[in-house]
Amino acid sequence: MQSSVAVLGAGSWGTALALRLSKGGHDVALWARRQELATALRRDRRNPLYLPEILVPAEVLVTSDLGESVLGRSVWVVATPSHAVRILAERLQPYVREDVIVVSVAKGIEGDTLMTGTQVLGSVLTPPVPASQIGVLSGPSHAEEVAVGKPTTLVASAPDLIVAETIQAVFMSPHLRVYVNEDLVGVEMGGSVKNVMAIAAGIGDGIGYGDNAKAALLTRGMAEIQRLGVVVGADPATFAGLTGIGDLVVTCTSRHSRNRRLGEMIGKGMSLAEATASMQMVAEGVRTTAATRALARKLGIDMPITEAVYAILFEDKRPVDAVRDLMTRAAKREDWLPDTY
Repeated sequence: MQSSVAVLGAGSWGTALALRLSKGGHDVALWARRQELATALRRDRRNPLYLPEILVPAEVLVTSDLGESVLGRSVWVVATPSHAVRILAERLQPYVREDVIVVSVAKGIEGDTLMTGTQVLGSVLTPPVPASQIGVLSGPSHAEEVAVGKPTTLVASAPDLIVAETIQAVFMSPHLRVYVNEDLVGVEMGGSVKNVMAIAAGIGDGIGYGDNAKAALLTRGMAEIQRLGVVVGADPATFAGLTGIGDLVVTCTSRHSRNRRLGEMIGKGMSLAEATASMQMVAEGVRTTAATRALARKLGIDMPITEAVYAILFEDKRPVDAVRDLMTRAAKREDWLPDTY
């Protein structure tokens, strides 16, 4: 299936997706917010800030003109950080059409509204874009590996099964295997909240904890993600899949994970400001921690690991004290789901 695709956002993930889509035979435009980045990409066919070793195919149209990037294209891929999705959606309003499919690849929860990426897009672009045509592509996928063609699996989801299958067909290739899951909220919640757990995993790595602690964190972290997800309408089975345990494992263990790396620096004694300043790319989990905590408190969901990460990031709690408090909580059953399920 050959399509015309606009990838909106020239960070590492947007660049990697544009490259793979172009190699798959699609007509691709890559939009960069900064004109100087677009100029460098056109001149050198390399992204000097993200994935500098990767050659972007000459067939990819690179532009900082948003209208030019989406004009006549049938699939728009929103590849900005989650906190910038609304701003981009508002800029897209003059160009929206009722026949376009919009795909969010952002992983996060908006701080003010507590909306997921597709919910934000729908609140701005609908109408004329039907809500059924706003979907998501998510899963365990580091841009560094996707860009060089290492095997990767993803999940496409949308309110309309035909739309989800269209997204699947666009992105499928010998290097990207895409599954369909109709549980849109579950796919987005798993992909977003796992970044909170990745920061926690990095903090443990920075302190020097071992495999036992990492295994406990992944397991109990998934319990928190699933508890929250079920209450907002997700299918609990989704969290056993690629956008649940799959994304959690890769983000909590990989050297490519910026959220794990930020947590590691904090575990070694850096402040949040110092760790953030030392990173070139955005660690989505920082904002998502605050949003997830707010959502959990609003809904009355117990998320002790999320609370601990929030206290470390925003209340200057010492990581070792946060871990001690987690380990000495009152004895409990190993329950995964909320009592209301």
